[in-house]
Amino acid sequence: MRIMIPQFVALVATGLLAGAFIYGLLNVVPTFYEVPLNVHLAYRTQLMKHNSITMQSVMIASVITPFWYAIVVRLSVPATVFAVISGLLALTSLLVTRFGNVPINQLIRRWSSGDIPANWADILRAWDHFNLLRSMAALGCFVSFIAATIVNRVGR
Repeated sequence: MRIMIPQFVALVATGLLAGAFIYGLLNVVPTFYEVPLNVHLAYRTQLMKHNSITMQSVMIASVITPFWYAIVVRLSVPATVFAVISGLLALTSLLVTRFGNVPINQLIRRWSSGDIPANWADILRAWDHFNLLRSMAALGCFVSFIAATIVNRVGR
C-alpha cells in the first residue's frame, strides 16, 4: 500500500499539469483572440492572479513526485527511465514558464494601464510559442509517467 502513494500522487500531479496546460492551449488561449484586446488583457491579467499559486504548486509536485516514485518503488530500468523523463519534462515546463511566459506576463500586467506597445501582437505570439512548448512538455510528462507505471507493472 505504501508503494502506491507515490504513484497515486505523481499520477494526480502530472495529470493535473497536463490537463491544465492542454485545456488552456486548446480553449483559453484561442478565446483570448476572439474578444476585444481590452477584454483579452483584463481577463489574462486576472487569470494570472488565480493561476499563480495553483500552477506553481502543481508544477513543483510534477517535478518531485516522479523522482520520488522512482526512488521509493523498486523500478525496472525502463520504468526508472520513464519516471526520470517525466520529472525532467515537468522541470522543462516549469523552466519555460518561469523564463519564457512569466517575463511576458509581467509586461502584459503593465499593458492594462494603457501602455500597450506597438509590437504587442509579436509579444503575445512569443508567449504563445512558450505556452505550446510548456504544454507539450507537460503532456509528455504525464504520458511518460503513465509509461513508467505500465512498464513497472509488466516488468514484475
